[in-house]
Amino acid sequence: MSLITTYNLSKSYGALDIFLGLSLSIPPNGRIALVGVNGIGKTTLLRVLASEESSSEGKIQSAKGLTIGYLPQEAELASERTLWEEILTAFDKLRGQEQELRRLEDLMSQAGEINEDEFARYGNLQAEFERQGGYTYETRIQQVLGGLGFSEMDYEMPLTKLSGGERTRAFLARLLLSGPDFLVLDEPTNHLDIQAVEWLEGYLKNYPGAALIVSHDRYFIDQVCDHIWEMSRAGFETYRGNYSDYLEQRQERWERRQEMFESEKARLENELDYVKRNIAGQRTSQARGKLRLLSRRVQAIEQLGLQALQGKTWAEISRDVRTSTSVMDVQEAHQRIKALKSPIKRSPPLALNLRTRQRGGNLVLRTKDLEIGYQDSDWPLFSAPDIVLHRQECAALIGPNGAGKTTFLKTILGQLIPWKGEVNLGANLDVGYFAQAHEGLNPENTVLEELWEMSPKFLEGEARSYLAQYLFRGDEVFKKVSVLSGGERGRLALAKLALGDANLLLLDEPTNHLDIPSQETLQAVLADYKGTILLVSHDRYLINALGTQIWEIDIDEAGLQVFNGSYQEYQSQREEDARASEAEESSKEEKAIAFRSRRITKNRTKSKERHREARLKEVEEQIMELEERLMKLGAKLAHPPDDPGKVRIMGQVYAAAEDELDALMEEWEGLLS
Repeated sequence: MSLITTYNLSKSYGALDIFLGLSLSIPPNGRIALVGVNGIGKTTLLRVLASEESSSEGKIQSAKGLTIGYLPQEAELASERTLWEEILTAFDKLRGQEQELRRLEDLMSQAGEINEDEFARYGNLQAEFERQGGYTYETRIQQVLGGLGFSEMDYEMPLTKLSGGERTRAFLARLLLSGPDFLVLDEPTNHLDIQAVEWLEGYLKNYPGAALIVSHDRYFIDQVCDHIWEMSRAGFETYRGNYSDYLEQRQERWERRQEMFESEKARLENELDYVKRNIAGQRTSQARGKLRLLSRRVQAIEQLGLQALQGKTWAEISRDVRTSTSVMDVQEAHQRIKALKSPIKRSPPLALNLRTRQRGGNLVLRTKDLEIGYQDSDWPLFSAPDIVLHRQECAALIGPNGAGKTTFLKTILGQLIPWKGEVNLGANLDVGYFAQAHEGLNPENTVLEELWEMSPKFLEGEARSYLAQYLFRGDEVFKKVSVLSGGERGRLALAKLALGDANLLLLDEPTNHLDIPSQETLQAVLADYKGTILLVSHDRYLINALGTQIWEIDIDEAGLQVFNGSYQEYQSQREEDARASEAEESSKEEKAIAFRSRRITKNRTKSKERHREARLKEVEEQIMELEERLMKLGAKLAHPPDDPGKVRIMGQVYAAAEDELDALMEEWEGLLS
């Protein structure tokens, strides 16, 4: 049974329809990615399915007892608790059970204070507590917090002292640990570095419930999701498989629909040609009949769009279409057939074009004894081997947040002095820099003014036409930079970058805030770029598509590691190294276990020998004492007293001493053998 099923679900704000007539199903273990351009309504659909908003029309049917966990894009934790105290709230029920178990244990420790019913309740409660992970929840908290990038030093940090991104990560940690049946995650990889994203991928792969995810991280979707839901202005479509499967299937659908459209349009044109040739001749009756049917078909395609091309007969279509009783004349039919539009209604693409003004030298970048850091610091952020970057290569610089990636780029640009060593750029280089925080944009400028600062020769019409290629249309060109969204700032920065005609691009998180269609466009343009690229990005899909070298900052070693090859090859090498390291550690552990076992056996043998010798000495002393006692008793029995009762007791003591002596003699012989 599905966790959630929707029937004709719609959401509107006044006259604005966000989505219409969605009938969807979420299986118990589904991993679904919801994709589409920014502003299409993805977050609204998530909120409706998570019961954060109500739908305008339609019905949502949920499984009985369904629990839902919703992560908004910017989660706020308004609490005075520490990080650890906040995460513990995910286990409030479990901790309540733990307190009750302790209470019952205290009662049981007091004899007679607990009855049979309470004892049975204790047994059932303990079994349930163990089944729900009561003995491991603190370990699980440590694993999740560590996976999401928190250190043990952060545990006692008040939430009010954490940054917005850290609070969002804390919210995600609490949500994952609460274990709802259905996770609804809106941009869960925001504020995560690559290591944390990789950890989250592994966690979600093994998560026992279902998940619906909105993310711009294509590599993340590729690794985690098995279904893709696509929202677009043309409608809502579902695909089976991960993101790579979705790209292939989407292209196949587009091509198939385009072929069907062109075939149908050609058929209509042929029939219209028949009508033209026969409308005034002997076959005028047949021609008028064809014109009547042709009129209905044209109206069906105009009204139903794609639906008219998806396996329905024209008889079925006719029942669904409001056709006019009047028949088009030949001229009108010709015009309306010509005006029919392709069913492939794609969102306006980002028209990015990166050119190079001149060809640079083959050697683009060389470093010597380089250490990156700030001159007023006592030590560098990291050191780098002697690096060489050649023309038309793409080096991808990766590493945790705060490792110094942006500092490295600014050092290459000459904005910062190396902490130590040299950076040498090649000849004939025009450098273009895309800053992560878009520091090069003046918040007081309008979009149009910002473009004019880069290229003052643009006439207003030319500038507006150019900005339209970056999806700034109409009055949007008069918006101030300060009010632009992150995605809009990114597009404006790319528009300025493209005007520089640079042959060396330094790109710091260029896909941040871009929707997936814009990311796809940027990737395609960068793949065709004739210059050299130094790329800082968390977008592993982009890195894998472009990277010819991977430069990884290892904060544990405070050094930069260079790998020549693609990201996929780098990942394979890393996994191979991990397996080799694991095998080496396993071998070391096996040897250590064998050594400890031999030492324990040897120690046990020595201990056993010492114990035998000590016992032998002890037994010999006891034998001597008994033999002396028996001699004295024998002497007394040789001259017994007159009282028969005393004689009987003396006989019993003598017999017991003999039995004890026999047992000791037997033990003594065993110790000697």
